[in-house]
Amino acid sequence: MNETDDHTRHDARARVDALIAVDRPAQARATARTALDTGGPDAGLLLALARAHMAEDDDDHDDAAERVFREGLEAFPDDTGLLAGYAELCARTDPLDRPGRHARGPALLARLRELAPNAPELSRAEAAKGSVSLTSKNPVSVRRVQSYDTARAFTEAPTPQAAAAQAALAAAAAPHDRRLAVLAETTAALAAPGRTWARLLLRRGLEYRFAVGVVVAALVVVRVTVLPMIPYGVATGVGLLLGLPFLGLRRALRAARERAAERIVAATVEDVPGDDGAGPAELPPVPRVTRREYAFAGAGLALLLIVGGTAYASSLAYPRYEIVAHDTFRGLQGFDLRAEFDPFGSVPDGDKDGSTARVYVAGDAAPDAAAEYLVAVTTGDFHEMRESSVDDGRGLLPDTAGIGTVHDSWRAGPGPYGGWMRCLRYTETATGTLRAMCLWADKGSLGMALFTAADKNREAVEDTARSIGTEFLRPAEN
Repeated sequence: MNETDDHTRHDARARVDALIAVDRPAQARATARTALDTGGPDAGLLLALARAHMAEDDDDHDDAAERVFREGLEAFPDDTGLLAGYAELCARTDPLDRPGRHARGPALLARLRELAPNAPELSRAEAAKGSVSLTSKNPVSVRRVQSYDTARAFTEAPTPQAAAAQAALAAAAAPHDRRLAVLAETTAALAAPGRTWARLLLRRGLEYRFAVGVVVAALVVVRVTVLPMIPYGVATGVGLLLGLPFLGLRRALRAARERAAERIVAATVEDVPGDDGAGPAELPPVPRVTRREYAFAGAGLALLLIVGGTAYASSLAYPRYEIVAHDTFRGLQGFDLRAEFDPFGSVPDGDKDGSTARVYVAGDAAPDAAAEYLVAVTTGDFHEMRESSVDDGRGLLPDTAGIGTVHDSWRAGPGPYGGWMRCLRYTETATGTLRAMCLWADKGSLGMALFTAADKNREAVEDTARSIGTEFLRPAEN
C-alpha cells in the first residue's frame, strides 16, 4: 500500500469521524462503506463504520455494529482499536437483551490485555461498563459528560483561564471531536469574569444540592413539629429559590453545547488535520456514578427517611384533652343537652364518652329559656382535620340554616389551643337576639360556642370563644 492510499484512507476515516460528530451517522456510514469498497479492508475504516452504527443508539444498529466488528476482526484479528471497540459494545449491552454479545466481552478484553496492556483503548474498554456512553442521542449523557469534563478541567488547571486555554488547544487539534469542542466552549464561557458562582456549582453541585435539601428538610420538620400554622409552601418556595442558580448554570451549559455544534459544522468534513503523530489529549471515561454521588445519595435517602418519618408521625399525632363539664358557668345554670342535641354526633373518630353539650341560662329558668351560652366540645383522634373542614363545616355541624339571619362570617385564626376557628354573627329568629357562634377544631378536639353578642365586635367574639374553649378543655398530661 503506497503513501497516497494511506492518506486517502486517513482522510476517509477523518471524514467519517467528523460526520458522526455533527450528528450525520447515516452519511458517515455511507462514506465509510464507499471508502471500503474502493480501497479494500481497513481496520480504522471498519472501526469508524461500527461507531457510526453505535452512534444511532439503537438495537438494530448495535447488531449491525457487531457484524462490522466481526468482519474487521476476521481481517485484522490483532487490531487493538477493533478489539477495544467490540469489547466496549459488549460491555454496554444489556445481558438480558443480548446475553451472547454481553458474554463475549471478557474474552475480548483478555485478548486486548495480551496485545496492549498499557494501551489507552484498553482503559476505555475496561471502563465502558461503568461509564457514560458518549452518544449524542442521549441528552442526559451529554450533560453529564459536559459537566464531568468541565469540572475536571477546572480542578486540575491552576486557574480557570488556564483550563480554558488547554481545552481550546485540545479542540483545535481535533476540530471534529464533539467532546473536546463542548469542553472548549464550556470552559471559555465559565472562565469569564463573574462566573465564579457557576464554577462553584459545577464543581460542588452535590454539596450545594444536599445543603438545599437540609434547609428544606429543616423547614418541613419545624412546620410539622413546632409551627403547624406555617404552610408547606414556605419550604417549597425556599427550595425553589435556592435552586434558581442551577437554572442559570444549565442555560450556560446548553448555550456552550450549541456553540460547539456550530463550531463543528463550521469545520467542514474535508477540513481534517494531517496525521503528525501527536493527537489531542485523551479524555478519560466518564463514570456513570461516582463514590461521591453514592455517598450523597445515601445521605439524601437518610435525610428523606428522617423527614418523611417525622412528617408521617406528626400527621398521625394529635393532642389529648380532658373535658371539664361545668354545672354552672359564669353565674349561670347549666343543663346537659346531649340527649336531645349532639352537634358532633356524626363526626367520626370522636370520643363519645369524652364530650359535652350544655346550655346555660340565668337563675332557675327552664332548659328551653333564652340561653346566654351554648357550649359543645368533643375530643378524639382528628389528625386528618384540615382548615377547610372548619371553613365549610362539612360533617362538623348540624344544619344551621334556620338559626337566624347571618350578618357576618369570618376566619378567626386559631382556636383555644391552636388549629382553626371560624365565627359568625347572626340575629336569632326566635328571640331577635344578636348572637355569635364560633366553631373551632384542632387535631384533638372540636368545639362550638354560641353566646349573646349585642356589644361585641369581631375581636371580642373571638376572645370570648377562645376563653370558653380554655374553660371547657384542659390539655391532658402525658
